[in-house]
Amino acid sequence: MDIQWYPGHMAKTRRMIGENLKSVDAVTEILDARIPLSSRNPEMDSMVGDKPRLVVLNRADQADEAMNRAWVEWFRSRGQAVLLTDCKSGAGVNQFSAAVRGLLKDKIERWAEKGQTGRPVRAMVVGIPNVGKSTFINQVARRKSAKAQNRPGVTRGKQWITVDPGLELLDTPGILWPKFEDQRVGQHLAYTGAVKDAIMDLETLASGLMSLLSERYPEAVSARYKIDVSPSAEGWELLEAAGRRRGFLISGGEVDLERMSRVLLEEFRSGKLGRFTLETPEEAK
Repeated sequence: MDIQWYPGHMAKTRRMIGENLKSVDAVTEILDARIPLSSRNPEMDSMVGDKPRLVVLNRADQADEAMNRAWVEWFRSRGQAVLLTDCKSGAGVNQFSAAVRGLLKDKIERWAEKGQTGRPVRAMVVGIPNVGKSTFINQVARRKSAKAQNRPGVTRGKQWITVDPGLELLDTPGILWPKFEDQRVGQHLAYTGAVKDAIMDLETLASGLMSLLSERYPEAVSARYKIDVSPSAEGWELLEAAGRRRGFLISGGEVDLERMSRVLLEEFRSGKLGRFTLETPEEAK
């Protein structure tokens, strides 16, 4: 499954980030807590340079709780500020303003020494498509400031959002990178919906996801789909078994794999299937 994805508007976003970097004091990088590595643009380090950065592990409510703690520890052990958030319930979002100001504590103190006490902190919000960036901003600003939809590539232009008199956010469109060197990264992004389903074969995608989930969370898969999860079973076999249990049959008694594929992906992405993290800190290079 060779996934490549680099629309023209993403190249434009890269330029926009570079052009506006000098206008902000910090960068907030939104990641998907289920795939902290795969949802992190490897080009972001070079794009934002040494600008102070806060990592936000969003969709923490859909990720494995133990893995959430492990990833927070992993980022902090590397000297990075990190915040866990669930934008649907708002958990963790209220800590954002304090986290940004804590990140810029020395700079804010220097402003105060110069008499610039009313100067607002400005932060750029970056992230790949469909990590919940716009929903995060809406929660932080407590209003529908940024257009939020559950599909990649919705936020197209630069948007400034005032959170409070002392904090302003610059929203940017989601940006991927030209080539996935590790195809597992592309697959993980496809599982979570960060790239459009239309560019790949759904049954291949769902089989891969079923295989990964049955390897890491066999009990959850077995409980949800009422199937036996054998370590030796292929993803497509488990997908077929789940479809048969659900009664997704077509003429001749064959399983409608396309329908079951859509169901699996929807239930994984919505959290109905359970809380999963597809990557561990041990897998980080």
